[in-house]
Amino acid sequence: MSPDTHVRILLADDHPAARDQARQVLAEHWDVAGVAENGIELLGAAVRLDPDVIVLDIAMPLMDGFAAARSLRRTGSRSRLVFLSVWDDADYMDEATRVGADGYVVKSRLASDLVPAVAGALERRRSDEPPQEGR
Repeated sequence: MSPDTHVRILLADDHPAARDQARQVLAEHWDVAGVAENGIELLGAAVRLDPDVIVLDIAMPLMDGFAAARSLRRTGSRSRLVFLSVWDDADYMDEATRVGADGYVVKSRLASDLVPAVAGALERRRSDEPPQEGR
């Protein structure tokens, strides 16, 4: 299956192995338009690339994923957010929801859960968009 290059993904994770695995999984379906290694890079790339979905780690240097998500929402970003984390913990999942997450994937289940989580976030984005004239 060729990737849907109309959907742009920004991936942010400070762990090279997790970032590489996530990129491979995502690139089978969508355009991975950019990667970031920390929260500050993520914010700059989000402005520059205007991605449809941002897949982001929670524990990143310089600015964690929760702080980055809050900043994105304050600046009006409409990108969907899917957190990717080592923590399979209700408190982290609740905080992700509070900061505007559209999905949460535990890294140990990245191979099986990341694509469905991103697809779900994209479906919610489409349902939030106003109908186009003439449709």
